[in-house]
Amino acid sequence: MAEILLDIKDLVVEYKSELETVHAVNGINLRLNKRETLGIVGETGAGKTTTALSILRLLPDRVGHIAGGSVEFEGRDLLTLPESEMRAIRGEKISMIFQDPMTALDPIMTVGDQIKEALELHNHDNKSAEQIDRRVDEVLEMVGIPAYRRTEYPHQFSGGMKQRVVIAIALSCEPDLLIADEPTTALDVTIQAQVLSLMRRLKNDLDTSMLLITHDLGIVAQTCDTVAVMYAGYIIESGTIDDIFTGERHHPYTVGLFGSIPNLTVRAERLTPIDGLMPDPTKLPAGCPFAPRCPECRAECERGMPPVSEMSETHRICCWKYSSAEQKGDDGK
Repeated sequence: MAEILLDIKDLVVEYKSELETVHAVNGINLRLNKRETLGIVGETGAGKTTTALSILRLLPDRVGHIAGGSVEFEGRDLLTLPESEMRAIRGEKISMIFQDPMTALDPIMTVGDQIKEALELHNHDNKSAEQIDRRVDEVLEMVGIPAYRRTEYPHQFSGGMKQRVVIAIALSCEPDLLIADEPTTALDVTIQAQVLSLMRRLKNDLDTSMLLITHDLGIVAQTCDTVAVMYAGYIIESGTIDDIFTGERHHPYTVGLFGSIPNLTVRAERLTPIDGLMPDPTKLPAGCPFAPRCPECRAECERGMPPVSEMSETHRICCWKYSSAEQKGDDGK
């Protein structure tokens, strides 16, 4: 039986100002098993990055606020730990690859010193300076960068090589969980493929679990074991790769995402965009947040948030279309 590494329950995150409250994450539930990869997919503003920052408790000071729920990692609720314990967990137990490698690196430190800094911060084995230097060389070679380049600065690296450096820093302490926040967004397609291949190989070599945040379903299909589709701060569908990519029943938003993917086998086929925009997160609708854009919207969709319906042991959809009537054999139409 699979061992649970990360278990997020009823997580609620808000951004508050004097004038308004942004409801960024609204009671989501996620579970990641050891040695597996979970993909969180959704359009910009869905709450994906906020979820990742909440795990590490790195929300913006004074503005970001975790209003409810729990984030259990290896059986401990990270939201209740003192800051000193969280500092020990960040980088050593849980590492994060941030979205833009251009801004994730310190421009006035060599890449070797930046990797070395992470190793020195978590040097519980009292390694000598010489041992740490050897480890810096090993980590650089591991991500495909010659060790002699450790004395160079970020501006001397291409975008793809910068991302490799960021990955090297994240994996230097061999964390149990790697959070990758859209790690290929700023890269061209060829370099994207190289970085994803590298991440998959290192994940397997180091026996690391991964939480991959992206808006690209193609990357999810290549990389993940399970998928959660996020919209307006809600998880509206979740399941295994087979559930999401080959299953017959889906949330209308998931159907819309697949309809937006180019089909290279049918030259004349046009893309089908999802009409409209995500709701204002400061004024979420009373019912399903996707209702204003949904081609299958019903009266109950606008009155209340739909329940989570279990399509199978692994597949869940939050939609009135698959409510209790559907479970009994009615197609709900």
